[in-house]
Amino acid sequence: MSDHSSNAAIFSPRPGGLARCADWIIRHPRMFVFLMVLPITLWLGIVYIGALIALLIQSFFSIDEFSGVVVHEFTLKTYGELLRPYNLDIIVRTVAMAASVTVAAAIVAFPIAYFAARYAKGKWKALFYIGVMLPLWSSYLVKVYAWKLVLAKEGILNWVFAKLHMTWLLEGVLSLPVIGGNSLSVSYLGTFLVFLYIWLPYMIIPVQAALERVSKDLTEAAADLGATPKQSFRMVLFPLALPGIVAGSIFTFSLTLGDYIVPQIVGNSRLFIGQAVYTQQGTAGNIPLAAAFTVVPIIIMGLYLWGARKMGAFDAL
Repeated sequence: MSDHSSNAAIFSPRPGGLARCADWIIRHPRMFVFLMVLPITLWLGIVYIGALIALLIQSFFSIDEFSGVVVHEFTLKTYGELLRPYNLDIIVRTVAMAASVTVAAAIVAFPIAYFAARYAKGKWKALFYIGVMLPLWSSYLVKVYAWKLVLAKEGILNWVFAKLHMTWLLEGVLSLPVIGGNSLSVSYLGTFLVFLYIWLPYMIIPVQAALERVSKDLTEAAADLGATPKQSFRMVLFPLALPGIVAGSIFTFSLTLGDYIVPQIVGNSRLFIGQAVYTQQGTAGNIPLAAAFTVVPIIIMGLYLWGARKMGAFDAL
């Protein structure tokens, strides 16, 4: 009798509307989960997706060339301006930089990630993670300005080349018509090096996570079947690590595609997409063209993410 009364006391509805509502939510797990995800869903739906929709709508407006006032009438005139040689050159330049940084990051990150996945154990693996993540703990602007000093004519990199009597090599690279300049700090090559340094950790971690999943038995079995180390890499290791590489490329490609601070501090006067958006919206006041420029990386990343999903990249995140 006492047990029955105690159970009734435990499960009997509590007084008060708020308490009864809480009891009802607890007894319905799906409603509990729904209420848990509702705030972030509203945030994404209203603030993030709503802002993107507003941006997309702005890109279909135009600006009056005489008064500088935005004309709120549907038109494709602004997108037509993106096809002008100057604006198209900005898009091609930005995509080329993002692609080159991504490829270079994959080449540099793979041996580092392979060593960590295969040979680093215990405290050495902890040191690996600290070493990879340590650059991310410092200020973004501090790192960029530090590289500006390193790459300058009076910087330590020029000093090292001079001490090694290889100044001729550096001057030869800087004399190249596309990537060169007066110094590394005002060249595309310098911009590329800074991008590579800043985004490299975002490539190393996914590649290392993908290589962790590759069993040593697979490479040993390939060797037993007569495969050379080169064949084992090409036919076994690289295909299994490819989802991690693609996952890392999502970060390096997208972050380079939308960055405007690095090209503004390190590089020449030629604009990237991020700088064009900042200039058109701030200095020129051409909000429709700025919105149209912003839509370009959204479309590019949408196609890129679709291809990455097909390759199973999200399995390595």
